[in-house]
Amino acid sequence: MDGFASLFSAFGLASAAGFNAYVPLLTVGLVARYTDLLRLAEPFDVLTQPWVLAVIGALAVVDFVADKVPAVDTAWHGLGALVSPIAGAVLFASQQNVLSDMHPAIGALAGLIVAGGFHGSRAAVRPVSTAATGGLGNPVLSLLEDLLSGLLSLLAVFLPVIAFGLAGLVAVIVVLMLMRAARVWRERKATRLRPG
Repeated sequence: MDGFASLFSAFGLASAAGFNAYVPLLTVGLVARYTDLLRLAEPFDVLTQPWVLAVIGALAVVDFVADKVPAVDTAWHGLGALVSPIAGAVLFASQQNVLSDMHPAIGALAGLIVAGGFHGSRAAVRPVSTAATGGLGNPVLSLLEDLLSGLLSLLAVFLPVIAFGLAGLVAVIVVLMLMRAARVWRERKATRLRPG
C-alpha cells in the first residue's frame, strides 16, 4: 500500500502544481524539513533548504499578486505554462517508492503531463471568465485556484487517496466545463453565420 499511497501523493502534488506551481513545492519543502512525514531523496531534498524555501515563498507571493491583476495575469499564465509542468515533474519524481522500480524520468514525465494538463485546462477557462465577466471574475477564479492547489497539496501529503480522488473529480468537472463552453461557442458562431 505504501507504493500506491506514494503514487496517489505524486498525482495529487502534480495536479496541485497545475493550479499553482509554488504552493505544492512550498508544502513539500516545509513538511519534509520540519516533520518526519515526508522524506525527499537526493536531489529533491534541496527543496528543504532554507534559501530554496525562501525563494519559493517569494515566488508564491509574486504569483498570488500577479495572477490577480488584469493584463498581468495573462502574461503570468504564459510563464506558468512552463513553470507548472516543471514543478509537476519535480514533485512527481520526488516521491519515493512510487511503485518501487519506476525510473525517475518516467515519474518526471508523468508529473509534467499531469501538471501541464491541469495548467492547460486552467488557461483555457481563463479567457471564458474574462469574456463572461470583463476580467472582474479572474481574481476570484485565481483565488479559487490557489485554494484548490493548497488543498490538493495538503491532502497529497496527509491523505493521498483523497487527493487522488479530488484531482480526478476536478479533472472531470473541468472537462465538462470546457465541453459546455465549446458547445456554447459553436452555437453562437452558428447563430452569427445564419442568413437573415
